[in-house]
Amino acid sequence: MTEIGRLITAMVTPFDDKGAVDYDQAKRLAKALLDSGSDGLVITGTTGEGPTLSAEEKIRLYAEVKEAIGSRGAVIAGTTDNDTAKSIELSAEAEAAGADALLLTVPAYNKPPQEGLYQHFKAIAESTSLPCVLYNVTSRTSLNMTDETTIRLSHIDNIVGVKEAGSDLNQITRIIDGAGDGFRVWSGNDDETFSIMATGGYGVVSVLSHLVGSQIKQMMGYLLEGDVEKAAAEHRRLLPLFKVMFIVSNPIPLKYSLNHVGFNVGPMRLPLVPPDDKSAEKIRDVLSNYDIDLPIPA
Repeated sequence: MTEIGRLITAMVTPFDDKGAVDYDQAKRLAKALLDSGSDGLVITGTTGEGPTLSAEEKIRLYAEVKEAIGSRGAVIAGTTDNDTAKSIELSAEAEAAGADALLLTVPAYNKPPQEGLYQHFKAIAESTSLPCVLYNVTSRTSLNMTDETTIRLSHIDNIVGVKEAGSDLNQITRIIDGAGDGFRVWSGNDDETFSIMATGGYGVVSVLSHLVGSQIKQMMGYLLEGDVEKAAAEHRRLLPLFKVMFIVSNPIPLKYSLNHVGFNVGPMRLPLVPPDDKSAEKIRDVLSNYDIDLPIPA
């Protein structure tokens, strides 16, 4: 199985001034993220405004980003929605385009029961040879995938882990404790990485690694070395930045921040809109307290 790393960035999708995908800037951003600590990249996830992208745009992004970064990092393709058949089709196209792994998100809106979740993810995983990472994000799907279901899925050979953003640390601990051998748990929220890794989690699928990737990696390194005090101090230092990036819906603050610090990623696609003036001022104020790790083009 492809090694996809501990620090994975859920990458934004750059758009040009007319709202078209800026593939050249996406490639530049992907390289810059790897230069500032990321091991892999989720492409066309929530942060990448996946719901507004066509299948053709998604496939081209997987192919172009993978060509740009080569073996330096993993491309994890966000290929699933609440239609199992369509998810299987897009996953096959992503594999053909060169993706290294798939991110399989709990379906929104149709609210399947736990057995439906199991069968949905089992069908997708069995349709591909790629490693698959589950994604539980109750704040966006209004549906929690239970620890029992995740542990059951962990015994499917190419389901290699879960991005847990359900914010139930007890549930996450039970997954870490009960999942099959080699199954990994990545934090799905930057402000929970310290707690999840301290309990035995593997890493994070991060939003803030766009801006402070090397600093997040340092915090993770302290934990892996057993220096909990230093890791905790870094977590506390970074926490205000983690929090302000969700003052309004992600990726609105992140895209605003990237443009503000000089790495142009363009506008968002509707229905997302820029932050209001008060939120933008708060974002700028918090950003001013941090060094930015991302290499900014001259």
